[in-house]
Order: sequence, then C-alpha cells, then structure tokens
Amino acid sequence: MNDKHLGRQTVALQDPPSVLAFSNIGGKFESQGPLAGSFDELEQDSFFGQKTWEKAESVMQKRVLERALQKAGLQSSDLDYIFAGDLLNQCIGSSFGLRGSDIPFFGLYGACSTMGESLALAALIIDGGFARKAAAVTSSHFCTAERQYRMPVPYGSQRPPTAQWTATAAGCTILGDSGPGPYVTHVTCGKIVDKGITDANNMGAAMAPAAYDTLSAFFRDTGTAPGDYDLIITGDLGELGHSIVRDFFHQDGVDLPAFQDCGMLLYDRKAQDMHAGASGCGCAASVLNGYLLSGLRQGTWKRILFAPTGALLSPVSSCQGESIPGICHALCLCAEK
Repeated sequence: MNDKHLGRQTVALQDPPSVLAFSNIGGKFESQGPLAGSFDELEQDSFFGQKTWEKAESVMQKRVLERALQKAGLQSSDLDYIFAGDLLNQCIGSSFGLRGSDIPFFGLYGACSTMGESLALAALIIDGGFARKAAAVTSSHFCTAERQYRMPVPYGSQRPPTAQWTATAAGCTILGDSGPGPYVTHVTCGKIVDKGITDANNMGAAMAPAAYDTLSAFFRDTGTAPGDYDLIITGDLGELGHSIVRDFFHQDGVDLPAFQDCGMLLYDRKAQDMHAGASGCGCAASVLNGYLLSGLRQGTWKRILFAPTGALLSPVSSCQGESIPGICHALCLCAEK
C-alpha cells in the first residue's frame, strides 16, 4: 500500500478507476443558469411531485442513480457499493432515497465536499481491489437547507452579499475497475482547517483556508504545479472564497492560471441575484456530473483537478458560538490513464 502514497495526504491510484456513467438533476433556478444545457433532467416543481421538500430531495437521489445506471447499461445489482450523502440531519436525503435499492450503502457527511468524499472513497475501494463497480451520489435542496440551517423559507430573511444560494440539484458518478474513462488518477484527503470564521452567511471565507491547504498538499505531494492542469476547480467557495484562495497562492508566489469554482458557474449571479454564488453539496455534484465530465469526454480538457469544499457546522454549533471548520478533498480526473 505504501508505494501508492505520495507524501502524507495523496494517493496515486495504481489502476485508475474509470467513469462508466454520470448523471445530474437540477431544479428551477438551475434551469435558468448558464449550465442548464449540461443537465440530464431539470424539474420546475421544487417538490418533485412529493408532499415535502425533504422527500423531494430523496427523489432526486433515487432518480439520479437510476438515470446513471441506465446510461451505463447496468442494474443496481451490478454495484458493489454506493457512497452517498447530503446536508440533512442523519443524511436522510440519501438513506430514504436509496432504501430499497438493495445496494451495500455507506452514508457520508462532508457538507459541500461530499461529492469529493464519496468519489474519492469509491475510487480508493475499487483501486484496492475491494469492489469492481461503485456509485457516488450527492444532493442538496435549497428549501431543505434553509429549513435546517437558517430561517423558514416563508420568513423571507434578507441575505448579505457574502451569502450563497443552496443548489437544488443532485449528481451521480458510477466508477468501474475498467472502462473508457475519464479516470480518477489521484486522491488527496483533506484535513479539517478552522481559522475562526463564525459567520454562517460567509461560507466562502470559512472554507477557503481548507481549499488552499488541500490544493497545496496536492501540488507538494505530486510534484506538479497549477499550470500542469487544464482546469482547477473548487466547489463551492463562491466569489469571495475563490478570491481568498487565489490571494493565498499569490502570497506564495504561485499563479493559478485556470482556476474556477463550481459556485460561480452554476448560476448567472447578477441576472439571478445569487449574491456570492451557489452552495450546497448538490452544486459541485451537478457541475461535475454534467459540465466537467462531459468536457473531459469531449476533449475540452485532458486533466482536471476537482476540489470540492465543505463547511462542517450545524445549527447547534453556530448557536453555541462555535467557529466553522472547513474541509476540502481533491481528485485528479484525466481523460486518459
């Protein structure tokens, strides 16, 4: 095992798992954004035909998995494991949405970094020889997140300029031990980083130090530089967090020539009044499983560094005056092995 490790945090996968299929689903505001054409399904009903928003999020998870399986020509019984998570207490979006699938299940919580966490674990378990096929699924819903973390939606509370809009979206990637690609070649597990930010309406500032820490570890461990990648994309720091990460690297004398953020891509921030951009683990999940993986297959990019970020807070911790820890997991995705 040790010969796969590069430094302390990064693993170079010996036989890089292949993306077999991917799928994403979005809601009304995602259908009005610049990436609308990269979605498999766009639903105008925020309830997705259900009685509650929480049930709607579970339906998103179920549908996005079913669609990815269909695109891969697989049955649920072909999957050895599924790694899934969301923003809700006890990950009920995932557990309720995927019950009945009859697939061995790992429920995860990495906040908005969950797509990176689930994909990293799926890739590691396949490269380790413990599975042949596995799925990574992640979702978020604006209304469920508002109900849990902030104010009831009918309250209509005013958002400051640093606030971001939680995406109503889900994404699923199915990985296999062989296939045409793209491939997951490297995984960097992030560390918890907490710089004392307490403003729950400024997630970008809370998560940016973790993104900088993980990206720095990736470059250090692999001996590569930002210019070696066609695209480096975090998610979802939004406008403020994105600029903070760029400033951190600038202080190190490092330029980030192709640096983007999922939270800045999903919406037209001015026309849709999304303030600092998008958030929620469905943001990075839907951008990856549409825009990014499609671009790799079509030849837009050859090598992407995907680094979703998460704020590891809860309503209880915020009410008790706790600061907001951040986390970021990075994966290198290549069109070729």
